[in-house]
Amino acid sequence: MSPMQQPAFYIPHGGGPCFFMDDPQRIWTGMGDFLRSLPRQLSAAPTAILLVSAHWETDGFAFTGAQRPSLIFDYYGFPPHTYQLRWEAPGAPDVARKAASLLTGAGLAARVDASRGLDHGVFVPMMLAFPDADVPVVEMSVERGLDPSLHLAAGRALAPLRDAGVLIIASGMSFHNMRAYGDPRFSAPSEAFDAWLSDAIAQPAQSRATLLADWEAAPFARLCHPEEEHLIPLMVAAGAAAAPGRSIYRERVLETAISAFRFD
Repeated sequence: MSPMQQPAFYIPHGGGPCFFMDDPQRIWTGMGDFLRSLPRQLSAAPTAILLVSAHWETDGFAFTGAQRPSLIFDYYGFPPHTYQLRWEAPGAPDVARKAASLLTGAGLAARVDASRGLDHGVFVPMMLAFPDADVPVVEMSVERGLDPSLHLAAGRALAPLRDAGVLIIASGMSFHNMRAYGDPRFSAPSEAFDAWLSDAIAQPAQSRATLLADWEAAPFARLCHPEEEHLIPLMVAAGAAAAPGRSIYRERVLETAISAFRFD
C-alpha cells in the first residue's frame, strides 16, 4: 500500500445503540474495543470515509451528499437517552459525486441523495472509532436486490477512492439471525459459517469473488443470514481490494461467532 492508500474494512456494528447503554454482562465490550482500535490500524489519517450500511436499501446505489448530514435513529424500543446521541461529522459531497461517477462509469446505477442522513449502521460504530467526528463521511446504500456479484462489482469500481485516501468501511454483522442470538444451539453453525467466510476472505481476489458470489453454498449460510442485508456490505469491501483479506477481530457474542475483516 502507498502511504496515502487506505484499506477497506468489514466491521460489525452491534445491536442498535448497544455501546451506549448499560452492559453489566459486558456483552459488547470486546466489539466496542475493536471499533475504537480502527484508527490505530491506519498508517495515515483518511481524507474521508465511505461507509456502506446494511440499513439503507435503494434501487440502484445511492450516496449521501449533504454537507452536514443529520442522524437517523432507525432503532426502536431503546432507552430515551439513546435517541439523543450526537455525532456531527461533516459530509463529503465531492466524494459522493466521485463515487457515483465511478459506479455509473462501470455501468451501475448510482445517484447522490443530498437530503438523506446517517443511520445507526454509520453513526453508532463511528462514534467509537472516530469520536471527534473530524473525518468527512459519505454513507453508501446497498442495492435492494442484494445481489452479491453486483456489490462486488461496485467495490471494484470504487477501488480508486482508496488511492485518494478514502477509507472504505462496510458495516453489518457477519452473523445476523435475530432469533438465534443468545441461543447456544446456534454456536456450532455460526462457527462453521464463520470459518468458511474467513477462508473465503483469505483467497486471492478472483477466487474470493467466486466464493462470495455463491455465499449461500456455505455451511449453514441461510441459518446465519435468513436475510442477507447485513452480509452484503462485505462484498463492497472485498471487491475494492486485489490482495487477500484477513480477519482482524473474532469473538463469540451472544453465543454466535462474529468477525471483522481487513482488505489491503
